[in-house]
Amino acid sequence: MLVELPPMRQIVDLGFPPAVNNKIISDTTIRADYSVNYKNTKLMRWRKFNGEQINLPIKQAVADAIIQETEKRVKLKVCIGTDSQVKGEDTEFATVIVFLREHNGGFMYIHNEKTKTKYHIKERMLVEVAKSIEVAYELCDLFIEHHIEMEVHADINTNPQFKSNDALREAMGYILGMGFAFKAKPEAFASSSCADKICN
Repeated sequence: MLVELPPMRQIVDLGFPPAVNNKIISDTTIRADYSVNYKNTKLMRWRKFNGEQINLPIKQAVADAIIQETEKRVKLKVCIGTDSQVKGEDTEFATVIVFLREHNGGFMYIHNEKTKTKYHIKERMLVEVAKSIEVAYELCDLFIEHHIEMEVHADINTNPQFKSNDALREAMGYILGMGFAFKAKPEAFASSSCADKICN
């Protein structure tokens, strides 16, 4: 079921994560699908790009990866993004956590899910953003603790000629209001390139 959420300052009362760094939005509303969104991230199934299943809760898997890379004196940056594709009666979402090693490639963790819910394109773009924020919020304390830069990437075009641009203002407000760094196309490679490949 699609419902309209209240201003960000009230979202915490509905089970949404509170604002980070005391940043809130006073007038932005987001339409989200409660049937697939904001589930407990501990129950989400993740895998590596090579198909290997991650059997740990994602927060523990990310913490272990950070420690392993830090011990090698590798500087990391993390980008989180979601893309989606409509395939017949289903809409498939792919969320990725991309770890970039400074000057030395990277790796990513992947989560896929499907829903029968039908979306207008703007709604689907905002659900993608909500899924990325869900994961970012779950993991952000790890990145703060280990001084790792994190960005949330939105598969939304900054060119007004594209339909996805309709969701840009709300998505940007939602992400920045949570205190996260925001990237849209063409810079949002986590969603527009990495997650896109997983959906296609």
